[in-house]
Amino acid sequence: MNELYIKQKVFSLSGKFTVKDKGQQDVYYVEGSFMQIPKTFSILNMARDEVALITKKTFSFLPKFFVEVNGQERLTIKKEFSLFKARYTIDGTGLEIRGNWWDMDFQLLQNGEVIGQVNKEWFSWGDSYKVQILNDEMEEVVIAIVVAIDCVKADQAAAASSGG
Repeated sequence: MNELYIKQKVFSLSGKFTVKDKGQQDVYYVEGSFMQIPKTFSILNMARDEVALITKKTFSFLPKFFVEVNGQERLTIKKEFSLFKARYTIDGTGLEIRGNWWDMDFQLLQNGEVIGQVNKEWFSWGDSYKVQILNDEMEEVVIAIVVAIDCVKADQAAAASSGG
């Protein structure tokens, strides 16, 4: 089992942050596009090779995000029409999220088997998440999903604060 930590910089306009291990060593770099359409987040390994890409679909009535891992589309996160509480669905090949993904407290399953656990660290400045990887082969997928969900949440918060 591998334990990683994602802590975003609170006021970073560019959306750059790192994923660290237990020893606070950088494991992945996350770089968001700034003032660019479509909005993207690249997840890079230590050699600065892109291992995942998150893209927000442009010109969509409801927000939709595509997640690619190692060049293959693995997951789509989309907002569903709802009059009251925001509802999102996550579609992926054999992937399922159980728990409260909006509060970043969930398990990620592949074909019924837990491959990752995500918990928000509540007593920290900015958003910080503890990510336990139970299947090493799925590490990039789990990290990409956490970053994508956080991107969806940030997009929702920005829309709410602008009155849209």
